[in-house]
Amino acid sequence: MENAQVTENSENFAAARFIKVIGRGKDGARSLSRSDAHDLYAAMLDRRISDLELGGILLSMRIKGESVDEIAGFLDAAEASFEQLSVQGALSAFAPIVIPSYNGSRKMANLTPLLALLLAREGVPVLVHGVTQDPGRVTTAEIFTALGLQHSHTVQQAEACFARHEPTFMPIGALAPAMARLLETRRILGVRNSTHTLVKIMQPFKDTALRLVSYTHAEYLAMLSSYFSTAAPVARGDAFLMRGTEGETVANARRPQQIDWYHAGECVTLVQTQPVTDAVIALPEERDASSTALWTEAVLRQEQPVPATIAEQVKYCLQVSRQLQADRSAR
Repeated sequence: MENAQVTENSENFAAARFIKVIGRGKDGARSLSRSDAHDLYAAMLDRRISDLELGGILLSMRIKGESVDEIAGFLDAAEASFEQLSVQGALSAFAPIVIPSYNGSRKMANLTPLLALLLAREGVPVLVHGVTQDPGRVTTAEIFTALGLQHSHTVQQAEACFARHEPTFMPIGALAPAMARLLETRRILGVRNSTHTLVKIMQPFKDTALRLVSYTHAEYLAMLSSYFSTAAPVARGDAFLMRGTEGETVANARRPQQIDWYHAGECVTLVQTQPVTDAVIALPEERDASSTALWTEAVLRQEQPVPATIAEQVKYCLQVSRQLQADRSAR
């Protein structure tokens, strides 16, 4: 937050009436309607709210927790705030797959790039978006670089990758700059805010797509399940929801975790949670970007096996992505 005023030549947004609703603590606060949530978040993105009010809003939502209507309204505004991507229909038999990557790895190797590459080599347009660095963690962006895959900084660069059947990584600052600015407030306030949830569920394509979504806390499972069942626009596509592997939306190589598929308001469980396996699984010996990249390349050359849980995740992604594209073509 650079200063205590709204930006010059912008129309001031009257945020006080919204803060009165959401700012009365965990027990006294009420939730905003979807429409009000949209208007409030749009003003936050447009910098039409002073830093003082913005801090109050972010902390109020952190304490209260987001309702389904609030998340839906916020997301409506968020997706309208940046240039969306497209894929030429003739390029692929698959709908795009969106993989958010905002955590990286701390203990295990980050296998999100492997998932993206396995999908892309089958012809799926794959967009990975997220942060480029995170102290103490190995990010997907760093592994993409170690693999020799350049980041996309424009929509045109990303769409060129789809045409080459390559996955692309877009930093959130390039994909959605206004949202990236709100993410950065964590450095000042010390806590996450609603935007950290929104970037993990947003759909950056003009047409239908499959979103891979993860959660880390049980309360978010309930809220996101309700969102995808009741509030997510059907025309925006489907979602797979699972507990994150250290926060990443890639299957845990050591233990299958539950994956739920949300389609047109219906939920189907594709994979059930299972205990940690005792079987020896070939994984990178180190978790740094270079080691992970070398191991990933070995898997793609079939010198190392694809972890069974990730192979299963890829299988379901391909099935649903192909069906989404077929449904779109039939319309």
